[in-house]
Amino acid sequence: MSYIPERGDIVWVELNPQKGHEQAGHRPALILSPYEYNKKVGLCIASPITSKSKGYPFEVAIAGKIQGVVLSDQVRTLDYRARNVAFVEKVDEEVLEKVLEKLKLLLFDMG
Repeated sequence: MSYIPERGDIVWVELNPQKGHEQAGHRPALILSPYEYNKKVGLCIASPITSKSKGYPFEVAIAGKIQGVVLSDQVRTLDYRARNVAFVEKVDEEVLEKVLEKLKLLLFDMG
């Protein structure tokens, strides 16, 4: 059986094709959706990670094998099999909570 992403996993993923200001290319991403959802539908929800911090309020810093910032406002739904998602490491629970809190703020508490 092939890899099924789990919430809190950092993975490598191919994000092309992209449009406009979306993150592109082969890059790391943080999985936000739970394992059971990912397994059932063959999709996962993720936020890309970049090595270039611009100081945006929705960035969350990470350190480990992958270093940079999670772009918590650039959520993407991905077919993890078609995009050849590959596991790298688990993110710290504190980082995952910060990303989810920023996403909650964006979706439910702004404006």
